[in-house]
Amino acid sequence: MESKTPIKENLVFANYYAPRGRKRLYILGHELSERYLYPSDLLIGIIGAEGAGKSTLIKGLFPGLELTNDDDGVNIQPAPLFKFSGNDFFSGHTFHIDIRFESAFRQKYEIVEAIKNAINHNRRVIIEHFDLIYEHLGFNAQIIFGIGEEVIVVRPSVFGPSPEAIRNVVSKTIKFRLMAHSAEDITSLVLQRDYNYTPSELHSDIKHGFVIGFTEKPDISIPELETKINEIIDKDLKIQAKDESNIRIGEEFIYCTGVRTHVKSTGDIKNFRFLPEYRYDPISREYLLVGIVGQQEIAGFEEIAPTLG
Repeated sequence: MESKTPIKENLVFANYYAPRGRKRLYILGHELSERYLYPSDLLIGIIGAEGAGKSTLIKGLFPGLELTNDDDGVNIQPAPLFKFSGNDFFSGHTFHIDIRFESAFRQKYEIVEAIKNAINHNRRVIIEHFDLIYEHLGFNAQIIFGIGEEVIVVRPSVFGPSPEAIRNVVSKTIKFRLMAHSAEDITSLVLQRDYNYTPSELHSDIKHGFVIGFTEKPDISIPELETKINEIIDKDLKIQAKDESNIRIGEEFIYCTGVRTHVKSTGDIKNFRFLPEYRYDPISREYLLVGIVGQQEIAGFEEIAPTLG
């Protein structure tokens, strides 16, 4: 007898560096939507800490989707999900809900009823902070995107991983992304101020660090540059958003499209250093300056893998 179960891809776990800045995260979100999302995916979980870039990732995954509460503080109440009726022919197909935000206004059972009502009528629901509703809902999402230092993509089975396992990983790794982004912007500030060089907005990422490319080998001493950056770090200067495209580091300003993805002060950046020499990439024909923060520790696939079915 032929199975009526739809064909599923064999995705168990995939991870990508979570880039800093809206433009880079939009590009990644678009790539992930083309690679992993099916039209039949009705329940989609998003997991990550405040300021990790969940809203930006969602906008990349689902261009044009109006969020009910985003990280820029634009709150829309009531959420359209709670107005949905299966008898409304003109109702939308895709809904977004932020569980942490909605929990301040509604009981968990009300949220669960609204989610199940939409799914039962073949509507798609994207749930931000999915880990906060999972136990009340009673079943897992068809696909989960977790964002910390990396973006984790998982299609859970009945054996897991649980949303809590994904949350535990991304909550541990986000600190490295915040430190790396802050160190990256301090580096850009020093390069502009002292060396008259403005790095490109689009460039590569590495684990616990960042990469800045030069089309020609720069006449910049890496030890000297590292000393200047560590001097700023040691001053423990506040890092604050000036507006949506600039941050303030102490009394200086620098362009940044990810103003919320930072540590609170430069002193929160731990163990910053550069690789001692520029690395040449023969494909891009760039000389790469590689900055690293923090210490190596197990927090990622190594933790989540044992829970996979």
